[in-house]
Amino acid sequence: MKIDIKTFRVREGEAVKLKKWPTKIKPLYKSKDDYKDILAEHLKDLQASQNLLYADNRYSLLLIFQSMDAGGKDGAIKHVMSGVNPEGCQVFSFKQPSATELAHDFLWRTTCCLPARGHIGIFNRSYYEEVLIARVHPEILQAEGLPAELLEGKKLWEHRFRSINDLEKHLYSNGTRVLKFFLHLSKEEQRRRFLERIDNPEKNWKFSPADLTERKFWKEYMQAYEACLDATSSDHAPWFVVPADDKINARLIISKIVLETLKGLKMNYPETSKARRKELLAIRKQLAK
Repeated sequence: MKIDIKTFRVREGEAVKLKKWPTKIKPLYKSKDDYKDILAEHLKDLQASQNLLYADNRYSLLLIFQSMDAGGKDGAIKHVMSGVNPEGCQVFSFKQPSATELAHDFLWRTTCCLPARGHIGIFNRSYYEEVLIARVHPEILQAEGLPAELLEGKKLWEHRFRSINDLEKHLYSNGTRVLKFFLHLSKEEQRRRFLERIDNPEKNWKFSPADLTERKFWKEYMQAYEACLDATSSDHAPWFVVPADDKINARLIISKIVLETLKGLKMNYPETSKARRKELLAIRKQLAK
């Protein structure tokens, strides 16, 4: 079944109303076995594209995952990236910042983790937390030691959006392609997943009472996400709103977006010079004896 990735892309300058974006769509697979076959094909192509990315050594790819709690970020990363070479891929999860990280600007801790050329970097949460959770809970900003005049009014968020856009434009200009995924989960599906984590002893560790507290701020988070998607989806670093109530559907969508992005890059394996080819043939002749 064809997956049209443009359906999920937030166009630059688009006013986003998340209520109009579905959290669930018709399955992109006919059965569980069909899903496994499609994903396996995606992973096979992804592995080949990653090898080319590494050999070409001119581009890098940064994947950013954001969602509400239980949105499926961990599962998406695990399944979509299961076929890539771990030597060329790194995953970073950003939680509460340390004292050292708080002593720097809000982009510092993630900038240190950006992927090198030829590599894929994955951010499980990211610098976008600073315009999401920090917006829902303004008290977090107090711990960042910012000058008082910077905390006044809405200009703080405008400045942070501008900093993010400037960073992502800079990354693009230096060969890093940035893909940003918002796993769009319904409040009811989150409730169901929380119950599953409580009822299943093997998933108890995934649930925290803080998750329930944050659920009370659902409306505020949706408003923060809308403002973020509005301000920071661009042609060079697009946001994709992925319907996340069906986890395996979401994985097919994400893998397709990553694959098409890599295939769209002008990559080639390094050409072998005539002198180098002559040298290799001479070595082969020795080995063949």
